[in-house]
Amino acid sequence: MEEELIDAVPCSSLAVDAILRVGTGGAIWGLCAGPQLARRRGLSGITRASFVVKSIGKYGFQCGLVAGVFSSTHCGIQRYRKQNDWVNALIAGAVTGAAIAAGTRRWTQVIGVAGIISAFSAAADYSRTN
Repeated sequence: MEEELIDAVPCSSLAVDAILRVGTGGAIWGLCAGPQLARRRGLSGITRASFVVKSIGKYGFQCGLVAGVFSSTHCGIQRYRKQNDWVNALIAGAVTGAAIAAGTRRWTQVIGVAGIISAFSAAADYSRTN
């Protein structure tokens, strides 16, 4: 039943769904972490409120970006290969990890993060399907 639904839904819809769900989780994380970080920095008043709002946006955007890249890549690879297995998650995790670490501009970090996220993604997909 799940394979039939995935084939009927466009990859862009799955990506938007993942962005909204995980981005909301990231925004909630920012809402919880922002006040604590502001207190550590000694902020108060308007500067504290501004810092909390910025942290909500930052965490929400970052989490949504990761979810969007992973889900769209996973869906595209699954449609291209016409198979639903752990290899799709492995490749999507590598692409997502490389996209996250590309901002560091260090190849060692790009390769390391891509490998770690790829391994976790493949393990999670393997444990979910088997």
